[in-house]
This record gives sequence, structure tokens and C-alpha cells, in this order.
Amino acid sequence: MKGKIALVTGGTRGIGSSIAKMLHNEGLKVIVISKNKSLGEKWINDSHAEGYDDLIYFQCDINDYTSCNSLISQIINEYGSIDVLINNAGITRDRTFKKMSIEDWSIVLTTNLVSLFNITQPIVSKMIESKYGRIVNISSVNAEKGQFGQTNYCAAKAGVVGFTKALALELASSGITVNVVSPGYTETDMVLGKIPTTTLGNILKEIPIKRLLKPTEIAEVVRLLIQEDSTYITGANFNINGGYYM
Repeated sequence: MKGKIALVTGGTRGIGSSIAKMLHNEGLKVIVISKNKSLGEKWINDSHAEGYDDLIYFQCDINDYTSCNSLISQIINEYGSIDVLINNAGITRDRTFKKMSIEDWSIVLTTNLVSLFNITQPIVSKMIESKYGRIVNISSVNAEKGQFGQTNYCAAKAGVVGFTKALALELASSGITVNVVSPGYTETDMVLGKIPTTTLGNILKEIPIKRLLKPTEIAEVVRLLIQEDSTYITGANFNINGGYYM
């Protein structure tokens, strides 16, 4: 994979950070984008200090189609291509449906689903031209299982699965694979910082393996999917949830 260029959205923490560093270790030049510039710059400085020299950071609002187009054009002009795309960025705004505002509904659908269109469309044309590409989208166990207070999140993440399967069909003849990884509850700030301890304890009781998923374990599955010889895996949904939902 040495010499390939990868782009990771939401790559400055949690799952995205683990994936970005795994890609770096595989020999790729990895471009990470996020909306929060100060957090992104701190992450890239810390990563460089840790020896991840081929990580690059750009600030971008993935919810803005024009900004995404402009950045993708800049990256392709500067680096020549984007060979691997990881659509990882995601947020939660949990409320019961009865109490959910249109703002909470819209921002989750936009960030977790519409952004995939914004980022992926300008990249796909170049991938088709080069007859090569690896796209991995990050969904969630709750796309299939559902979760109380997450109608917005579950709808968006289920949409990611449908988007992946349809796009895989369209791009299969162009040497481009498109897959989705659906993690269970993971040791990230989104889980540890937002889910009450009692609720998290109840969730752990339902997981046969009796622990949370580690971000590095998700990165290992992504590692398989982005390999140059992983040509026959496309349109697949990889569930990694410790048996929480089968």
C-alpha cells in the first residue's frame, strides 16, 4: 500500500484516529479532516511527535458540499489521487422522538449521512478514472438493532448501509470496492462521555463478550478491506459488536 493516499473524515479522535494511524503504519500517506481546527491541529502535532510523520490535517466542514468539493480538488491537485476513503465522522444528539427538535434531527442526518455524498462524490470520479479505489463507511450496530432515544442516529446509520450497498453495485465494474463496518459500543468519548454509567452497565450485560469494543479492533477490520488484493469483498456489512446483535 506504500505510496497510496487515504482520506479519513472525523479522524482526530476515537475510531477515526485509530484507523488513520493504522493506515499510516500500512505505508499510506493519510489525510485527516475534521471541522474543529484547534482540536485537529493539536491531534496532528501530537501524532507527529509520536512518529506518525505521514499524517496530514485539513480543516473542513463535511456538511458543506462546496467546501468538500474545493478541498478534494486541492488534495487531488497536490497529491495526485485519493485511493482509500474512510467515511467515519459522526455525531449523536439523543432525545426521545417526542422531544426531538428538528435541529437535532437534521444535524445528525446531515453529519452522519448527507456528508457521505458531499465527500464521496467528488472522489469517485477520480477513482473511476484510475480504475481503483477502496471505500469504507462506518455505520453502527444500532442501524439494525435500534436504540431508545436515537431515531435520528439509527435512521442515518441505516442509511449508510443502504448507501454502501447501492454504491458498491455502481462501482464494482470500475475496480472500486465499497464496504461498511458496523461497530458495537466502543471505548470512545462518544460512548464513555455521554452514556450514563447505569445505562452502560445494562448494555454490557447484553454483550456476550462482556466488554466494550476497542477502536484498534475496528481498525483491524478496515485494514483487511483496504488491501490491494481485497478485490472480491464489496457491498458487505461487517458487524463487530461482541455478539450484542446477531
